[in-house]
Amino acid sequence: MKRSFSVSALLLASTCVSCGSDDQSASPPKSTAPCGEAATPGAPFGVQCGQLVDEQGRIAFLRGVNARIDGVFDVTFDDGRVALEEVPAFDASDVTQLREFGFDALRLPINWSAIEPTEDGGFNESYLLEVDRVVELCGAADIQVLLDLHQDAFSKEIGEDGAPLWAIEPPPEMLLEGPLDDLGDRRLSAQVLAAFETFFSDSATGAELRRRFSHMAAHVAARYADAKNVVGLEIFNEPQSNDAGIARLNQVAYPSIREASPKKLYVYEPPVTRNFTDRSTLADGPLGNLVGYAPHVYTYSFTATDEQKASIDKEKLRRSNANARDEANALQAPLIITEWGIDPLGVKADEYLTWQSELQEEYMASSFFWVWKEQSQGRWGCFDYDDQSAQFSPREAVKRSLARVRPSRVAGWPERFAFDRTSGIFELDFQGDPSIQGPHVIAIAPRLGAPLTVSCDGEGIAASELGRGEYAVECGHDDSKHRIRVEVSPLP
Repeated sequence: MKRSFSVSALLLASTCVSCGSDDQSASPPKSTAPCGEAATPGAPFGVQCGQLVDEQGRIAFLRGVNARIDGVFDVTFDDGRVALEEVPAFDASDVTQLREFGFDALRLPINWSAIEPTEDGGFNESYLLEVDRVVELCGAADIQVLLDLHQDAFSKEIGEDGAPLWAIEPPPEMLLEGPLDDLGDRRLSAQVLAAFETFFSDSATGAELRRRFSHMAAHVAARYADAKNVVGLEIFNEPQSNDAGIARLNQVAYPSIREASPKKLYVYEPPVTRNFTDRSTLADGPLGNLVGYAPHVYTYSFTATDEQKASIDKEKLRRSNANARDEANALQAPLIITEWGIDPLGVKADEYLTWQSELQEEYMASSFFWVWKEQSQGRWGCFDYDDQSAQFSPREAVKRSLARVRPSRVAGWPERFAFDRTSGIFELDFQGDPSIQGPHVIAIAPRLGAPLTVSCDGEGIAASELGRGEYAVECGHDDSKHRIRVEVSPLP
């Protein structure tokens, strides 16, 4: 993304087998999973009943951020043309600050143009080593990474980022350069529209481009197939096509990725028009195993006037989130909102970020905020940038707006969870599941401090500090309904 433009009922309960005693005569504990399926195992996350599950069987939720990174986000040229924009560096200090903002995951945009810059020259190992560096930095802080095959306006050659020059069909009439101050016009230019049309079409040329793209994506997926902190691969950012075109891509890309990386998520998006309509077509059924659904939620973000933003309330933001949950349910897939946000210095930004966070909790979504650092375009994000000193400084107001108490892992089946920052109260209602191993993990953004009280079904209990703002909580390992309540200092 760049600037320019109640959970549905689950299925019937069934049983699944968990790790049990060596005594084969004893029946393993039954699961209370609210559907008739066993978990599809994955690493670090599998999928069960349309939710992410970790390797201990706990339901997992991610709260992350997008980061365009110098050396990874490919917007420079080697033929003398001016780079499109400045992109921030990323080092160990960023990883520390990610945790200070309460994030435990990073969506990392990577580009086909850098992975496979020439048609017959193979893959760019030096570029992939830079991706390795970022993944390893994040792994040191136990930050999960979702690799995102990113594009905006199809390619840096005619738009902002994405495909290499050789993969633009028909060949462009004009190659562009920076500074990038006309992205809106580029998105709607004839050569960009033609490139999207060809890529997603049922033509022989389109089919061959999708085959080459999928081959490249499989190479990336195979490289990170055993990376402990890589969640998976998001196949195509903001596809400028219809459902049929996206289905054509999935038909070739999904099996390629699944073969190359059997235990990682395959994540895909609906058409980019959803950014403006707040809804997409409901699927007839799941695409396959270990699939995540990744809409972007940008209600009011692009086109609303200040007057319109002043009129926003939480209910006006509900529709996109509710529809996203219905769309994910139709796919039987985890809901992973891979982009959301608004100008953090704009009208009612604090309320907007808070309400969207509350709605993500209500509809049980993982999410990735847009964006970490930005020194070009609208300068959205978590940091201010000073042009004279060329330094970034954290936006404390954004850190405050994004601060949450939330479930990172649920040792059972969540029915409701919510955090009220004005009272400092977090509650998690869940159905216990004796087949699930391990404690609940409650994440508390450092801005909120340590928990003042923790209770299980009204009884005060101790929470074990795990570090990085995470706390282990033992509560409700039978098959009954339970409530965890955590109190922190309120943020009025």
